[in-house]
Amino acid sequence: MAEYTPGMDYRLDEIDRRIIFELMRDARNTSAPTIAEEVNVSPGTIRNRIGQLEEHGIIRDYTTTVDFERADGRLTNLYMCNAPISERETLAQEVSAIPGVINVRELMTGRRNLHVLAVGEDTEDLRRISRAISRIGIDIEDEDLVQTETNSPYAAFGPEQDRATRGATDFISLAGDASVVDVTVQSDAPIVGRTLEDAGQDGILEDHSLVIAIERSDRILTPHGETVIQPDDIVTILCRGGDPEEALAAFVGAEP
Repeated sequence: MAEYTPGMDYRLDEIDRRIIFELMRDARNTSAPTIAEEVNVSPGTIRNRIGQLEEHGIIRDYTTTVDFERADGRLTNLYMCNAPISERETLAQEVSAIPGVINVRELMTGRRNLHVLAVGEDTEDLRRISRAISRIGIDIEDEDLVQTETNSPYAAFGPEQDRATRGATDFISLAGDASVVDVTVQSDAPIVGRTLEDAGQDGILEDHSLVIAIERSDRILTPHGETVIQPDDIVTILCRGGDPEEALAAFVGAEP
């Protein structure tokens, strides 16, 4: 996992959101080619994006959910604790080092602002963990055995029921009636196989649009007049006035 560099901003687009959704749904059985087929881009692009998401600390880890009762007859207990706000982060790190603790969650609330999930061999082992938490200086307000846990991917990052993958993957409105649009180039798009210069001269590329970046597999290209557009390129277009839909027409094929 790449190390996160503080202060580095990263803006998610639709491709990034779909990657996160698919990995949350089943990280073990989801490969770059599988996601690429769903999102309609190349596997190289997916691998590049995953690397960027890891580097920026957005994807932080790949975890395995274990039923400890089935695995070895063990007990999973949730401790709802109170920690001084000024010490909450430090105490969270300390409690995570207690043998048996598998997850620590910090909350922004004043009370029950630290949730500690732990696994013990039996009730006596859980009492040992309770005593260790208390010795650190954390007040346990309540606790309970966890019966079951269900995880689901974040639906807002998943495919919409009638979402058209042939159009824009991201859209930003700017001042002065301008916008920036990301679009995945379709194999039957009018601009495929043409240079940007030729596309402009032939009227395929709108006068009010400017290609400012191209993502091709794991590379970011700086576009020039002689740059040839290829299928699956992710093209960033600056639209200055006019209808962005008209600018996109060059990069998407005919509706089925």
